[in-house]
Amino acid sequence: MRDKKNTRKKKIRSYPIIVLSVFYGALFVAMLSYICFYSYNNRQTLMNNSFNTRQQILLSQNIRGKILSRDGETLAYTEVSEDGTEKRVYPYGKEFAHVVGYSTNGKAGIEALTNYYLINSGIDLTQKVKLDASGTKYPGDSVISTLDVNLQEVAYNALSARKGAIIVTNPKTGEVLALVSKPDFDPNTIAEEWDSLLADTSTDAKLLNRATQGLYPPGSTFKIVTSLAYLKDHPSDYSNYKYTCSGSFKVGEDSISCYHGQVHGSLDLFTSFAESCNSSFANIGVGVSESSFNSALDDLMFGKELPLDVLYSKSSATYTEGMSTADIMQLAIGQGTTSVTPIHMNMITCAIANEGNLMKPCFFTQVKTEEGKVVESTSFEKYKRLMSADEAAVLRQMMEQVVLTGTASKLKGLSYSAAGKTGSAEFNSQSDSHAWFTGYAPADDPEICVTIIVENAGSGGSYAVPIAKRIFDAYFGVE
Repeated sequence: MRDKKNTRKKKIRSYPIIVLSVFYGALFVAMLSYICFYSYNNRQTLMNNSFNTRQQILLSQNIRGKILSRDGETLAYTEVSEDGTEKRVYPYGKEFAHVVGYSTNGKAGIEALTNYYLINSGIDLTQKVKLDASGTKYPGDSVISTLDVNLQEVAYNALSARKGAIIVTNPKTGEVLALVSKPDFDPNTIAEEWDSLLADTSTDAKLLNRATQGLYPPGSTFKIVTSLAYLKDHPSDYSNYKYTCSGSFKVGEDSISCYHGQVHGSLDLFTSFAESCNSSFANIGVGVSESSFNSALDDLMFGKELPLDVLYSKSSATYTEGMSTADIMQLAIGQGTTSVTPIHMNMITCAIANEGNLMKPCFFTQVKTEEGKVVESTSFEKYKRLMSADEAAVLRQMMEQVVLTGTASKLKGLSYSAAGKTGSAEFNSQSDSHAWFTGYAPADDPEICVTIIVENAGSGGSYAVPIAKRIFDAYFGVE
């Protein structure tokens, strides 16, 4: 009897040990599974970490792969001399400087984004054995980018010697077709020029990618945002809006003037937008509720993370409780403390063109081995809805009117239809302004979206719209 009691006591004492053993065993398996899952899903980030010696091992085995355009043109490759010295070569030099980037003195652009693929080699084992026998390094995998050489060259030449940025995208897929930032640099000589580029204290900032990192006052392109806020406030009666412009708008001691004091006369919401009337939009701004304005800002990702895998700056626009009337008026017309990156404005425009849906911007579509075998294919990914389909439809009508009757009339009467919004963003007390345009074509079924900023150039209609026309013409094959 006593033996049975002792056996029962031993079982009782061992039960907690068994439970704890099972618990810690399960915990260990869960942690191991998580580490494996995390390592696989973040393999590129882990590989690109400067403390990861695996990079150097791969580079000792493999020759860095090529970066190609969407139509197969070589944008970057590694040249190997007879003594085995490797040099990264960029055939187009400055034209693709910021978007393709560089792999010397750190990494930037597509070189940084796809580094994981470029330093790996997926060639067949039999090929590796042959190369091992001859003491030759393996060829790295090639990245097929989304970039279009013709559009990139047209955009690059159109911006000419001006400072600024141009982004060309496909609103239905998120593909980045061209991206230009000036001033630029030659990636072929970046190692030799690195110290001077870093030491440059002028406003050139050649290493800065103005398309993704440049923060600018959006000027009248921000009237897209203010219009969306008004639509949220007046979803069923927005067409009833009326305003008579006398060239300025005043509330108490605070006033806003139209560009060059122009008097626009009797306006509705659509003509206010087409004529880019500051007075009317200041009036709209002070009338829109704080909640509707903040809803528009939140939906359009101001102050938030953007779905970008390259370096970028966050845009900023705020409507806070107790904000002064003067600040609200400045916000409504895209001035004051409001700032935006060109790529962010391009995303907003793409969402309008794509029925309110934003596709995640992408810079490459495939990774292939030297033998042509596909290692990786990227799928076009919807990021999220930035506005309702109805709101997008109204904004598209408004942007069409900008071309048909407003400030972007240089895009009217062409073999293709276009829509967009111009902007003249003042950036100093002398009223000097940057020239903006953001828009798409064809207006009824958008295939291409273009966003342009030309620094210190004047009005968007005079300087940015002609550049947009050159890019649209190139895309649609207009001579």
